[in-house]
Amino acid sequence: MSQPDPLPDPGALYLAEIREQPAALRRLLEQRDRYARVAAAAPSGLVRMVGHGSSDNAASYGVYAFGLLARRTAIRDSISLTVYYGAPLDLGESTVVALSQSGRTPDVLEYVARARRQGAYTIAVTNDADAALAEGADAVLPLRAGPEHAVAATKTYLTQLAALALLAAELAGRGDEVAAGLAQTADDLERHLPLLERAAAAIAVPFASVGRMFVIGRGPEFATAREIALKLLETCQIAAEPLTATDLAHGPVAALDPLFPVWAVATDDPSLDVVVEAATRVREAGATLIASGPAAEAIPDAQYRLPVPAPPDPLLAPLLSVVAGQLFAGAVARAKGLDPDRPRGLSKVTLAR
Repeated sequence: MSQPDPLPDPGALYLAEIREQPAALRRLLEQRDRYARVAAAAPSGLVRMVGHGSSDNAASYGVYAFGLLARRTAIRDSISLTVYYGAPLDLGESTVVALSQSGRTPDVLEYVARARRQGAYTIAVTNDADAALAEGADAVLPLRAGPEHAVAATKTYLTQLAALALLAAELAGRGDEVAAGLAQTADDLERHLPLLERAAAAIAVPFASVGRMFVIGRGPEFATAREIALKLLETCQIAAEPLTATDLAHGPVAALDPLFPVWAVATDDPSLDVVVEAATRVREAGATLIASGPAAEAIPDAQYRLPVPAPPDPLLAPLLSVVAGQLFAGAVARAKGLDPDRPRGLSKVTLAR
């Protein structure tokens, strides 16, 4: 009598794809010449980024990558203004960076088509170089993250951050420097992943009954706060809200109590003092505090810490910081009896190469 196939281990795909991230970063760096060519063709005007979900979170990082590296003003543009409301915006002379892991998001495709007709230089950043988005843009920067089967995106998000940093660096004539930093980041992440996995699993159980959480960051790490909050929503059914460290003091701090944890992402950059101040207010309110990031040890009185290695440049810290959140979300989901590979009510959009 044949035995039934064993049930898949909950979260096995999700965890495997987190572990693949160092290799995905290295594959992206193999395309360095393509980034240089695309950057050389870009006009000098505004950078407009569009995307949804994790792609929009990556665009939050892109604002800082283009601003700090290339001294270019970059915005997370409104898709609705152009596609649904037909606002007569001047998109000419802009560089449009369209972020879609699948390359098939309908309103992103329409935005790119309209922007291209108006004379914008359009760049598709996608994990599928044969998708409609790649065909509809002037240039394509493939993520080369490999197939991503878990519903919650991990390696495609990380490679989007790397793509934005490398493109901004090439615009600034700093491609060698940032490419070397990304290569070192891949090595550091690979070495640290086993330790981080064990640390995340060790603190997951106390959060199995948590239903709400704030995630705070500032500067480039606000993108990390947004992405960690999304992972907690998707995989753990935790109503997590991302806030800047400053926003926390403007009302949300009043909601805190011992059953309302706060996650603080800390990096040793000009925003650190603001994050430390916000974390101090969290503890004064009696809330449980998780500190993560390269400067996790700088957060006073945190009950839990998930530190990551110091990056070669503070701008690259989000590529390390977000992995702590990815792993923690998966560990808490399993502690709750949930399957991170199959979040309730969600299906996979990114079926990429």
